[in-house]
Amino acid sequence: MSHAHSPPGVRASERPPLEVADIVRAYGETFASAHALTPDQHEVLRDIARCRTAVLGGHVDVCNACGYSKNSYNSCRNRHCPKCQSLAQARWLDQRMKHVLPAHYFHVVFTLPSELHGLAMYNRETVFNLLLACSAEALLELGRDPKRLGAELGITSVLHTWTRELLFHPHAHCIVTGGGLSLDEERWIHTRPDFLFHVRVLGALFRGKFLARLVQAYDKGELRLEGRVAHLADPRHFARLRDKLYRKRWVVYSKPPFGGPEQVFRYLGRYTHRVGLSNRRLVSLDDRGVTFRTRGDSTITVLPHEFLRRFVLHVLPKGFVKIRHYGLMAASNLATKLATARRLLGVSSPAEPSPAQPPHDFREALLALTGTDLRCCPRCGGPMIRLPLPRLDAGKTASPSCTEPPDTS
Repeated sequence: MSHAHSPPGVRASERPPLEVADIVRAYGETFASAHALTPDQHEVLRDIARCRTAVLGGHVDVCNACGYSKNSYNSCRNRHCPKCQSLAQARWLDQRMKHVLPAHYFHVVFTLPSELHGLAMYNRETVFNLLLACSAEALLELGRDPKRLGAELGITSVLHTWTRELLFHPHAHCIVTGGGLSLDEERWIHTRPDFLFHVRVLGALFRGKFLARLVQAYDKGELRLEGRVAHLADPRHFARLRDKLYRKRWVVYSKPPFGGPEQVFRYLGRYTHRVGLSNRRLVSLDDRGVTFRTRGDSTITVLPHEFLRRFVLHVLPKGFVKIRHYGLMAASNLATKLATARRLLGVSSPAEPSPAQPPHDFREALLALTGTDLRCCPRCGGPMIRLPLPRLDAGKTASPSCTEPPDTS
């Protein structure tokens, strides 16, 4: 079957030849009718299908000097859309770079055992909250231990739920300061550049904290136990699962990220606003199914409905916060403990926000954050004039300021 083409006036190099949206438009309706989807999953598929199409309206940029014109359609701004993350990521990085400390950092990954995947499917918010909270608490507890570091760490955590094959695999990526503020707040204590904590100790502590909280939720009747996990409603089955998980080693991976402190959050930025699969990883859509890249030059091919089933597995509960900050990086500590750490490390606190008027549209924001100026003609460099395009539906509103740059992840 043929792939959707770029809107008139958009250069081919600006978008991949195949997008998730093309697959949703071709198979989304039949997929949704054959599967029991949540309202959030329905909304994601609908938004992806509409994103940057005439349905949401947009504008046309015209160069008065050479006559070049380009249609740009509004973005859906759904956080699960592969095309709507670039500007959000740039804005996030711009804010987080103000809090980078001149110290080494570690990349620590906490992974849930496969035995918990079923419970996580039916209790996403509860299990994901436990994953993020308990992994951070394990790091902070070991950091505060006088026998190890005796200091308050800074942590930024990001939830991911996928493998490169789009399978369900909940895990937390954490960027952790290689040292911390002493508990008396008088000095900065460095860790070794190549060692944070023993990963087995970290994994055991994470396991204990997670399972203790999970048992509490079970005893209070806070878990949905239906479908493939309905048998866990029997306390004997749940006890067997609990005991099996206590005996199992929980996987924690730790390594120092490459580069200096300025690269730390840029490194994490690869994870913050990433969705399960970027458009750049799609290879083809044909009679065999959907082919996409996994690692390196390896690919996998699945039927379109299976591809969409895997894709919607990673739709997060509405309002769920997948990026969280702990310890020195917690919002409550930015003006106190983090400011003290910066002083001890010889760096000034971030400047106060400028009272100047913030960028009022997407083009100004993109220029301020990335240096890319869409107000200049790509052909002759002349000024581009923006004219509105009508939208084709009268439903959900979207303004030209919602337009975003092509996804390059």
